[in-house]
Amino acid sequence: MSYITKPVARHPRMPVNALGLTARDYEGSMSTLCAGCGHDSVTAALIQAFFELDVEPHRLAKLSGIGCSSKTPTYFVRDAHGFNSVHGRMPSIAAGANAANKDLLYVGISGDGDSLSIGLGQLCHAIRRNVNMLYVMENNGVYGLTKGQFSASADIGSTSKGGVANRQGPINPVDLALSLGATFVARSFSGDKGQLVPILKAGMSHSGFAFIDVISPCVTFNDHKGSTKSYAHTREHMHEVIETDFVPLRAEIKTAYAEGSVKAVTMHDGSVVRLRKVDDKYNASDRGAVLEYLTEVRGRGEIATGLLYLEEGGEDMHGFENTVDTPLVKVPYETLCPGSGALSDLQKEWR
Repeated sequence: MSYITKPVARHPRMPVNALGLTARDYEGSMSTLCAGCGHDSVTAALIQAFFELDVEPHRLAKLSGIGCSSKTPTYFVRDAHGFNSVHGRMPSIAAGANAANKDLLYVGISGDGDSLSIGLGQLCHAIRRNVNMLYVMENNGVYGLTKGQFSASADIGSTSKGGVANRQGPINPVDLALSLGATFVARSFSGDKGQLVPILKAGMSHSGFAFIDVISPCVTFNDHKGSTKSYAHTREHMHEVIETDFVPLRAEIKTAYAEGSVKAVTMHDGSVVRLRKVDDKYNASDRGAVLEYLTEVRGRGEIATGLLYLEEGGEDMHGFENTVDTPLVKVPYETLCPGSGALSDLQKEWR
């Protein structure tokens, strides 16, 4: 992870928002991700969304777990609050922080490995509790940080660069979020900034748990078992005087296409994904119809993108728990901890 900040020089005519800040003011440290990584495109979209929403940096809390995706918060809004948690546990940290201070804007960044394997239970309960936060899942179908093993979102029949086919059924994060009652569900592509930025802005403005599945291509190579180019094979058969790694530079994948249309996008490894952008007649308020539509689209080998489901006016975690209006961080200690006598009286009610 990089802590090298970007140069502060900026053009004097750069646009400013209502706070007098430029987009550069929402940047973070230099990225150490592979050149062309879709995650950096997500970072750029987030920076644009924060700028356009006039987000006050000190009112933003950015959180993550473990993995390539979880490095992302380092690369935006250097002046925000931040917490990089352990693998799969970001939702609990976000829920706890939200319980203590509901005045902050919470943005959680995770990956398909971090969210759908070790963190699956954590994600489910964050959705169930309707924690007021934006949850961005950067989805590339592999564990990029550990050399490209299939993740839980890899589709049946998808192959590694070595030609090995995945035989296990995937966990579809959009279907999961819908079935668990998420009140805001969307999917986008990291290379479609024109679609992603508005969706991010909508998610940040939503009251409740806003889930965005972002297809974000991994551009690195697979270090799979059985490859003669793998680290394991090379270390067993050769003697290195220094351990090195090399990732070829790749171009960022971008695309643009109209509402209601289908776009085939070729990934760096030659595989092709087909994206369908929902049109203006799509009903995003009928949960059952949305699931049916997604099943139909998936059966055609397409990936639906856009705002897929929205439920407004529901209770978030604070409504369920009947918390006080004042954020707990602003409540005096004497009120939060009134002493053993008050605790004893409270316990008597449950005897």
